[in-house]
Amino acid sequence: MSLMSVEFYDFIKKLEDNDDKIIPNTGTPPEQQLDFEYNYNSCYTCNGYYGPSFGEPVCVTCHAFLFPDFPSYLPSSYFSSEKTDDGDSGNDEPSDLNYSADRKNYRACQLPACWYYRNSLDSETSPEDEASRASGLGASGSGSSGSGGSGVGQRLPIETPNLALSLQALSTPRPPDNLAAGLVEQLPSEVLLSIFRYLDDMSLCACACVSPRWWRLVRAGVPPPRWAAFAARRWPLFRPLLTHFDWHKKYQSLVESSFCRNCLVQMCMQAQPVGEENAWRRNRLRNELKMLRNDPPEGISATPLDPKCCHWQASVTGPDGSPYEGGVFYLYIQVPYAYPMSPPVVRFLTRILHPNVSRHGDVGIDSVQHNWSLALTVSKVLISVQSLLTDPYTSVCMEPEVGELYVRDRPRFEAMARRWTWRYAMHDILQI
Repeated sequence: MSLMSVEFYDFIKKLEDNDDKIIPNTGTPPEQQLDFEYNYNSCYTCNGYYGPSFGEPVCVTCHAFLFPDFPSYLPSSYFSSEKTDDGDSGNDEPSDLNYSADRKNYRACQLPACWYYRNSLDSETSPEDEASRASGLGASGSGSSGSGGSGVGQRLPIETPNLALSLQALSTPRPPDNLAAGLVEQLPSEVLLSIFRYLDDMSLCACACVSPRWWRLVRAGVPPPRWAAFAARRWPLFRPLLTHFDWHKKYQSLVESSFCRNCLVQMCMQAQPVGEENAWRRNRLRNELKMLRNDPPEGISATPLDPKCCHWQASVTGPDGSPYEGGVFYLYIQVPYAYPMSPPVVRFLTRILHPNVSRHGDVGIDSVQHNWSLALTVSKVLISVQSLLTDPYTSVCMEPEVGELYVRDRPRFEAMARRWTWRYAMHDILQI
């Protein structure tokens, strides 16, 4: 038996021995702590200026500015500052033609993402209908043509967002809540279950980590088939080898293995980029998808998540002989409408210890970042990512600390990278 196999089975045995010592979803025993962890106490970009990061690599504010999702739901003048041909500075009020086209989408985005995601699993109601229902439109007596109604299709006025006011609100400390001590812990179970009904899957998963009582309530209120549906929506490429396991724990381990939960939300929101899709992009992506399905590269799979192929999820298997062997790493790919003239955005969803992968999951590939070519495809990008797992490029690193460890102490780096793989990228084998 090889040395790697001995370490692997010792690791599994240690997990089994300490399984009873763990309070469900409330923590990890010291024996399972990894040798290397990023510091997530505060956002590594603003260092906590805009607020807490809640254990994420970046806070929500920095994520919105540095890693924006396609902001097609915003009015066209929200970020417009360039000068037009007619001498207009671009800061004037939007015309009725441009603004009315975005009003419906902007109203829909005012509701939280969990509203759309939860209802998409429960019913076939569209986000626009849910937005109208939540704002009181379509209900009896308000917005309907019934008794006391003021007509069908009536909409409330919408205020144009103000970037200066938004930044001021973000930089102003929030006053403390005027709540009695222990009030939340004393809420009856019926009240908590009613609140849980309005939460999305990731919020329910987070609530189960608060306390053993909330853990039991979430377990009682959400059946296993629903957790299986949640996992299928977030990770459509996840193919477990085992058939009988706890889907709640499996979903919890998948969430905890992700670099950034904001990216999981972005991936499921599937917002469309600004502009129009051209026939060249559509035909090329159709051919690429056909080749990926008929003749996929070894250890690589990918699938689009929306009809226009703007959002993809991919999986890459760790190469043999590398510290990532046996792991399945999920990636999130954004393909803009300018593709193939512009490169896609590639991020790791699964945590991996690698010099060319940032703590947020961004991949430092020269062909994508600086030397993009029309000859490259989504499949070739994924092949480059897979080859990067075997031969890291340490001259320029996304994480200098990891790159220095790789150069100075290669055996220690490989041992820690292997443990990261066991912990975060082997969900279909290890029952953690």
